Amino acid sequence: MSTDNLLVELFVEELPPKALQKLGEAFAQELAVQLRAQGLATADSVVTPFASPRRLAAHISHVWRQAADKAVPQKLMPSGVGLDAAGQATPALLKRLQALGADLSDPVATVAALRRAPDGKNEALFYDSLITGATLDIGLQKALEEALAKLPIPKVMSYQLETDCDLPGWSSVNFVRPAHGLLALYGSAVVPVKVLGLTAGNQTQGHRFEARVSPVVIAHADSYATTLGQDGAVIASFAERRSAIVSQLDNAAKKLGPGYQVLMDDALLNEVTGLVERPNVLVCSFDDEFLDVPQECLILTMQANQKYFPLVDGAGRLTSRFLVVSNISPADPSAVIGGNERVVRPRLADAQFFFNQDRKKTLESRVEGLSKVVYHNKLGSQGERVERVRAIAHRIAGLMGERHGQVVDGAALLKAVDAAAQLAKTDLLTDMVGEFPELQGIMGGYYAMHDGLGEDIAFAIEDHYRPRFAGDSLPRNSVGLVVALADKLETLCGMFGIGNLPTGDRDPFALRRHALGVVRMLVERTMPLHFHELTRLAFGAFADGLLQDACTELDLFLIERLKGYLREGGYSAPEVDAAIHARKLTEWSSIPKRLAAVRAFAQLPEAPALAAANKRIGNILKKAAEVDAHVSLVLLKEPAEIALYNAMQDVLPRAQALFEGGDYTGSLQALAALRVSVDAFFDGVMVNAEELDLRLNRQGLLKSLLEAMNRVADLSRLAA
Repeated sequence: MSTDNLLVELFVEELPPKALQKLGEAFAQELAVQLRAQGLATADSVVTPFASPRRLAAHISHVWRQAADKAVPQKLMPSGVGLDAAGQATPALLKRLQALGADLSDPVATVAALRRAPDGKNEALFYDSLITGATLDIGLQKALEEALAKLPIPKVMSYQLETDCDLPGWSSVNFVRPAHGLLALYGSAVVPVKVLGLTAGNQTQGHRFEARVSPVVIAHADSYATTLGQDGAVIASFAERRSAIVSQLDNAAKKLGPGYQVLMDDALLNEVTGLVERPNVLVCSFDDEFLDVPQECLILTMQANQKYFPLVDGAGRLTSRFLVVSNISPADPSAVIGGNERVVRPRLADAQFFFNQDRKKTLESRVEGLSKVVYHNKLGSQGERVERVRAIAHRIAGLMGERHGQVVDGAALLKAVDAAAQLAKTDLLTDMVGEFPELQGIMGGYYAMHDGLGEDIAFAIEDHYRPRFAGDSLPRNSVGLVVALADKLETLCGMFGIGNLPTGDRDPFALRRHALGVVRMLVERTMPLHFHELTRLAFGAFADGLLQDACTELDLFLIERLKGYLREGGYSAPEVDAAIHARKLTEWSSIPKRLAAVRAFAQLPEAPALAAANKRIGNILKKAAEVDAHVSLVLLKEPAEIALYNAMQDVLPRAQALFEGGDYTGSLQALAALRVSVDAFFDGVMVNAEELDLRLNRQGLLKSLLEAMNRVADLSRLAA
C-alpha cells in the first residue's frame, strides 16, 4: 500500500498575533500525533506547520489511505470458567465470544483456536481479534477534532454559524476566531471531513488586497505553499515570513548608510510576523526634537504601541529613522509612510510631555506619596516597603564596610546606599512610569541625574531591579549592588513570610528570578556576605508578628537556585555539590574557583580512591561521638598509621599554604600524594579499636585528614 502527502488548512479571521506561532505549531504537531496513534502516519512522516494571520495549516508526508489491520488479544475468562470438564465451551464463554463478534458457525473450531496462557496463578483464555485499520476519512476527522480541542487558545470566542434554523443559539460554535474555510487534500483528492460547521474542499483565500485570484484553488497537497504565494500573495510559513522580515529590515538599514542598526526584539518580531501575510518594510522618520527624550521612552513607545523597529547609529544612539513592516506593497508607498509618521508623532509627543512634567518635581518630593501606594495587602504600602529596604541595605553596607574596610569607604557607602534606597521606588509615581511600567528604575536614574544626585545614586536607582531577566547584567557599582540585594531580599522574605511561595509554573511575584539575582550577585561579585546572615537580617527588618518564620525554607530555596545556576554553567551535579558543601564555606564568590579546582582534581588518577576514602572517613566519624582533631604521637602503633601521619605532616602544610594563597586547584592536587598512605591505612589499621585511647587517636587522625581534604570541596560528593 502506497502513501501520499496530506495538507489541512483552517481559514479563520485574524488570529492573536502573539500566540500565532504557538498555535500553528500545536495544530500541526497534534494532527500528526493523532494520525500516528491511528496508524495513518509513520514515525518518519515529516510535519511542516504553516501559520499566517488568517490560517492554521499543516503538511504531513507519508500518510496512509488506510491504516494496517491490527491484531488485538483480548482476555476472555479463566479456563475453568470458560470450559467444562469435557473441555467444551460453557454458555458464558459462547456469550462472551458472540459479544466480541466471533464467528460461531463452527463453535468447536472457534473454541479450539482460542489461546491458553498463564494469568497470575491461573490459566486464562484469550481471543485474538483483528481490528480493521482506520480509513483516512475517519481518522483525519478524529485527528482534526482532537487537534482543535487541544489548541493552546488564549481566549475562546463564541459565534453563530450560518444556518436556516430559526432557533437562536442552535448553531453556536466556540473557537479562537470565527472560521470560514476548511481545506483537506490527500495528494490531489479532497478528504471529506467536517469541523466547526465547515466541509473540507480544495479552496482557500489569499491576501485581502493583493491576491491574484479569489478563491485560491490548491491542486495538490504539495503545491500549497507555492500556490498560496503565487496566486494568493501570502507567505504561509511563519518561519519563512519571519526570515523575510529580518532580511528586509537588515537591507533597509544598510541602504540608509553605514552604522545604522535595527533594534530587533524577538517578541516584537514574532508579533509582527503574526500581523502580516506578505511583509513589506518601509523607512519612516520623526522630528529630531523628540530625541531629547530618553531613548528608552521613545523605543518603548515605538515598539510596544506602534510595532515599529527603531534604528540606532554605530554608537547605539537612537536616530529619528524607524522601520515599519507593512502588509501591503503599493507602487507608491508615500501614503503608507506618511500615515505611519502621523500616527507616531502624538505618541512621541506624549512621551515628551510626560518627561517634561516629571522633571518639575524632584524624586525626594515624591517619597511621601509612596505611603499611599499599596504594595501588598498583607505587607503594607510601598512607603513601608522602602523603609524595610533601607534598613536591610543599611545593614548590608555596614557589613561590607566592616569586612572590606580598606577597599570600601564605609561611611560614604552607607550615605549613598541610604539615599538610593529611599528614592529607588519614587519613579513609580511619575507619569512616564505610569504610562510605561517597564521603565521603572530607568526613569528614576534619569530623574536622579536631573536632580543633581550624581552617577552613583542614579545608577543604583536604575540598576536595583537588575538582573531583570536571565543573562541580564548586574548593577554597575557597589551602591547599586547593595540596594538591589536589599530589594530582592525584602521581596523574598516578605513573600515567603506570608506563604506566597512559587508552585509549579506559577510564580506571580517572580521569586525565582529574585533568588537567582541574589545568587548571581553573591557569586559573581566580591561581596563579603554569607547568605545565611543575609536572610536573617532581612527577616529582621519586618515588624514583629508580620511574618511567619520561613528562614529555613528561604535558605533552601536560594541553595536550589544556586545549584541550578551552577549546573547551567556546565558543571555536573556532583561537582556542584562538592563545591557548595566545602568546609567553612562562607562567601559564595569563591565557588567558581572551587568548581574549577574540583573539576581539575576529578581528572587525576588518584581522585576516585581519595573521594571514596573521604566518604568512608565521613561515615566512620558520623557513628563516633564528638571527635577532636588531635593526634598523640605515642599512641600511633601500626606502621600504616605512622606512615599516614608522616605523609600528612608533609602534604597538609603545602595544601594549606596553597589554599590560603587562593590556589584551590593546587591545594586539591597536592592532596593526591596521600592516596597510597590512605589506602594502606584502611588496609592495615582497625580504626574502631577496642582500646578507647587508640580508637580516639585514630579517629582524631582521620578527623584532621577530613578537615584538610574538605577545605576546598567536600570530596565525598565525587564518590561513585
